[in-house]
Amino acid sequence: MGVSETYARGRRLAGEQPFAIVVGLVAVWLVWFLVEGLVTGRIRVSNVLSYAWDGLLRGLIVGLAGIGLSMTYSILNFANFSHGDYITSGAFSGWAVTYLLAGLGEANIGSLLLVGAGGSVFGGALGIGITTSPLAVVVGMLIAGAASIGLALFIDRFVYKPIRDESGIALLITSVGVAFALRYIIVFVFGTDVRGTTSAGEVPRVSFYLIDGSFRINAHDITLLVVAVGLMLGVHLLLQTTKLGKAMRAMSDNEDLARITGIPTEQVIRATWIVGGGLTGIAGYMFVLWKGTLGFNDGWLLLLLVFAAVILGGIGSIYGAIAGGIVIGLTASMSVIWIPSEFGRAAAFFVMIVILLFKPQGIFSGRTTA
Repeated sequence: MGVSETYARGRRLAGEQPFAIVVGLVAVWLVWFLVEGLVTGRIRVSNVLSYAWDGLLRGLIVGLAGIGLSMTYSILNFANFSHGDYITSGAFSGWAVTYLLAGLGEANIGSLLLVGAGGSVFGGALGIGITTSPLAVVVGMLIAGAASIGLALFIDRFVYKPIRDESGIALLITSVGVAFALRYIIVFVFGTDVRGTTSAGEVPRVSFYLIDGSFRINAHDITLLVVAVGLMLGVHLLLQTTKLGKAMRAMSDNEDLARITGIPTEQVIRATWIVGGGLTGIAGYMFVLWKGTLGFNDGWLLLLLVFAAVILGGIGSIYGAIAGGIVIGLTASMSVIWIPSEFGRAAAFFVMIVILLFKPQGIFSGRTTA
């Protein structure tokens, strides 16, 4: 059997069974891990579990942010490069409110609203955390979502809507300009310094002890898991059980037909920005809560992984964005077993390329919206 025939058979198998290639790669890794890693003692089970847990949480953040990007592409048919700065804008808005509620009476209001710009106040000193200041965290998360919704609707109304009938390239280039504008507005207001936002020592942890070590899960990990899974389930119910969700699916399949059949397309577009913007802002906030630092470039750096997840899952597929995010997150985190940590992102993109070679339309074969 020649190389070309083997490749063709691999593509056919991946087309018939969407997760076949992923399962195959995981199986190869497991064989290598069991034979070489555990037998020689070079790899510890506790470390692998820690990397896997970190990768799952990272993947949930990427997948949650990817839902908004996928919805935008599916319904509005353009790649929004300003999506990463929506993530950052939501994060800064939410954390400004969290700082204000947690530090009211303990620090200057201006310093709190600027999220401690210039080192004027520190989140760790305020004792910010899901267990120490739950109200501040919950309200901040909601404000992050609301701020991103308002920003998305504002930019759509005054920037994207006037050129919506132009080519996708025009919208794409415009979104790049919006991204730079938002980023430097954030720099102008909040500064360029990366600040710590939570007090790591005050976050409760649960340790799991194994034969060769232990790995830990903290309260912020659990918070991220609950919020991300809950929101993803909410999106699923919205798409599958509501009239709005059916309208979104119809418009993503055929916008002209949806308009002819009486579906209010402008309302659907507005709802798309609301749902996508809200999820994006909350993803940005939870990302900062999880990693404990906040910087003006966070969303832009995360955007590369979000795009990789959306492409890997199948452009336009909501479920594909979630699945792609988890695959990308696990790959980026667990690749440090073999390679230096600074190459984790490169490993994630390499896995994406390998999977797309066998399944070019992505894991979910480009199924739009749902």
